[in-house]
Amino acid sequence: MGERAAVGARLRAALATVDGPLRFLLLSSFLIPLGSFMVLPFMSVFLHERLGMGLGTVGVVLAAASFVQFSGGIVGGALADRIGLRRTMLWALVVRTAGFVGLLLALRWPPLAVGALILTCCGAALYLPANKAYLIHGVDDERRPAFLSAGNAALNAGMAVGPLIAGPFVLSAPGGLFVAVTALFVMVTAGHARLPDAGAAHEPDPQQASRPAAADGRSTPPGRPGTDGRGGGLFAGVAVLPFAANALAFYLYFHFQHYLAVYAVERASSAFYSLVLLLCFTLVIVVQPLASGLIRRMPYATALAVGFTGLAAGLAVLAVGNRPALLAGGALITLGDIVLFLKNDLEALRRSARSDAVVFGRQRLAAGLGAGLSGLVGGQFYGLAEGAGNTGRFWLLAAAQCLLLPLLLPVLRGRATKPPPLDDEGALRPHDTDGRIPGR
Repeated sequence: MGERAAVGARLRAALATVDGPLRFLLLSSFLIPLGSFMVLPFMSVFLHERLGMGLGTVGVVLAAASFVQFSGGIVGGALADRIGLRRTMLWALVVRTAGFVGLLLALRWPPLAVGALILTCCGAALYLPANKAYLIHGVDDERRPAFLSAGNAALNAGMAVGPLIAGPFVLSAPGGLFVAVTALFVMVTAGHARLPDAGAAHEPDPQQASRPAAADGRSTPPGRPGTDGRGGGLFAGVAVLPFAANALAFYLYFHFQHYLAVYAVERASSAFYSLVLLLCFTLVIVVQPLASGLIRRMPYATALAVGFTGLAAGLAVLAVGNRPALLAGGALITLGDIVLFLKNDLEALRRSARSDAVVFGRQRLAAGLGAGLSGLVGGQFYGLAEGAGNTGRFWLLAAAQCLLLPLLLPVLRGRATKPPPLDDEGALRPHDTDGRIPGR
């Protein structure tokens, strides 16, 4: 109990320095998914029942939209590197607001719905890398997990509340719902227009203090000596191991995300499935901020072992198939992904010589590749298990992958690109024998 209070005190102390712009950004991190998840989780029902699209077409549209939303983050990171964090967030919100306007117009002209949905996903892809980079701009390594966890908690809170608000209105009054969501995005966009540029919003990062400022006043992104961290293309200096681990984590997690609905509704009900999701969102909101410091200090190999073991345990428990197993399995899977997703981001930031926005964009690309592969491969496995009359085997196979596939990751360890260690004068200094920068 005392340790939990100490962790909470450290977290509150870390967030005590949050200023007005960051408070608004954290509020936006709740409002944006709130508005989005008032619409997006119901798009399959809306496209099929309201607009009359066939289920095969709906599946293709949603697969394309999901891939764009995740993998397009690498473009968002590169754009933020070029034009700045605030401008990227602003343009992303303009694009996303236009998408929701398109969904409103699609009630009159249904063919607009597909383009409007893709447009909203493009806006999400552009926004998130810049949002995360702005949130931790000028924040030292020790406090970065707390700030990222606070943003993730706000994000998950919005994702949890949005469907609860919108569920009764998606089919009965979609016009009013789309108007309300569009108005919310217009207000959030106007607020972002008033944010200061990242370089003026916070004190400069001590590790970047000696680097020259860019023309617009922003600090030059971290990079190798003699560079601005931008050269060499989108994949130059990629941190290979965190990228691959993130792709693998999302591949395994999305077995749960994609296929739990059909499995749980068959064995319980749609209401109970919603309860499982609410439990998962609540765990992220509560546990990740409290555990962020522990996750930061945890050795990377340990974090990978803990995270993938949690996923394996949760997926195996789902195979039991009753209501307690659905709740317990969802909880274990969520605890595993809390460790994996945060630690992979932190490790990618530590190892990469590129700017934070580019790093977050690459991690989103990895997530998109993993989620997409999960949809393709997992769908085949689930179909085979269903045909054999035992869908519990699907979860056992997924659990086995959680234990076996991570064994391939150490092969990539030597290929991970690390930033050059600098001393207090900005000169290069050697790494420790284990590849870590001395003192970190």
